[in-house]
Amino acid sequence: MLRLFQSSLGKKYIMAVSGFVLFGFVIVHMLGNLQIFLGPEPLNRYAHFLQSMPELLWLARIVLLTMVALHVWSAIKLSLENKAARPAGYEGNPTPVAASYASRTMLMSGLIVAVFIIYHLLHFTVQTPAVNLTGQDFKTFLDPQTKHHDVFRMMVVGYSKFWVSGFYILGMALLCLHLSHGVTGMFQSLGLKNEHTGKWIDRFALAVAAVIFLGNCSIPMAVLLGYVR
Repeated sequence: MLRLFQSSLGKKYIMAVSGFVLFGFVIVHMLGNLQIFLGPEPLNRYAHFLQSMPELLWLARIVLLTMVALHVWSAIKLSLENKAARPAGYEGNPTPVAASYASRTMLMSGLIVAVFIIYHLLHFTVQTPAVNLTGQDFKTFLDPQTKHHDVFRMMVVGYSKFWVSGFYILGMALLCLHLSHGVTGMFQSLGLKNEHTGKWIDRFALAVAAVIFLGNCSIPMAVLLGYVR
């Protein structure tokens, strides 16, 4: 286990596996949130179902936070090792032609996404009033029929501020830029990408990144445009 953490190959495996878990969570999280288009009752029922299992919910949170920590740690360590192996930059053309913009900015976009995740947790999970910019306490939002937490109203009020929604859309753009290369790298680190599967994996990564961007951004846009209220 110690050798796994010390070797570059082991760190790539750790990044791939943790990335796969986080990628799966992003998909499930998006599908859950898209229930906002079904109205208050389905979304609030789904949210209450999750909150009614605190042991499993906290276990999932601990696993996800561990995956985030391992993903960030392995990314930073690999980046430092790559720089140490090549302390001087390329001569001549300073821009690597073969590398995409997404691949060259993986570490930076990943760190910015980490900041976005912290804000998202404070906004909708911890429900810190100071960060929602509405002057309201989301913890006091209750469904008048069930008396459970009104997640539908929380999301509508939360995304009603232009600056908040704009930050979410920016965060999703960076996340999907990260995913467009990260999903490809995940398959490559696990040995599943080769000359036969490479182009299909690259297309899949771009397609799934676009779907995640459109799916998640449709929620704040629908609130801002008044389609969900």
